[in-house]
Amino acid sequence: MRLAGAAFVAGVLIAGTAIAALPNGARAPDFKAEASLGGKTFMFSLADALKKGPVVLYFYPAAFTPGCTVEAHEFAEATSKFKALGATVIGVSHDPIGKLQRFSVSECRSKFAVAADPTQSIMKSYDAVLAMRPELANRTSYVIAPTGEILYSYTSLDPSKHVTNTLAVVEKYVAEHGKS
Repeated sequence: MRLAGAAFVAGVLIAGTAIAALPNGARAPDFKAEASLGGKTFMFSLADALKKGPVVLYFYPAAFTPGCTVEAHEFAEATSKFKALGATVIGVSHDPIGKLQRFSVSECRSKFAVAADPTQSIMKSYDAVLAMRPELANRTSYVIAPTGEILYSYTSLDPSKHVTNTLAVVEKYVAEHGKS
């Protein structure tokens, strides 16, 4: 019986990480959210960010957890590459803005912004809710073209490929369309 229970839990975990979010080609839902960059709060607007170029929007379960910290460090290390391509990086979680002010400094290293979604309206509109813990966001990354079209989505609780994958999509987009 234990083996069957363990297999069921493993299946749920695998299914939870394999669920696709909004499809490529879909229109990215517009949003505004309170965000923090380097511990300073501001109102992030997706529409305004898209005027400057592609946007890498990534959802993560919770600030200061092991996987989310690793992912934030990797995005921080790659931020200069994204900026050189004209892309904006923004992370989103359910965490309150006070917690994200600290996270933006310590784990995001003041390189990119993180936005608060305490009502989960953004994560729900992007189908980025973690099935096994619906109060949290799933680890889902999007690349959004300046037109608002979703170019790429990737969902995996393993943080190791989110930065590499999104950077490759942004590089391909800029090579084909130039910087916006």
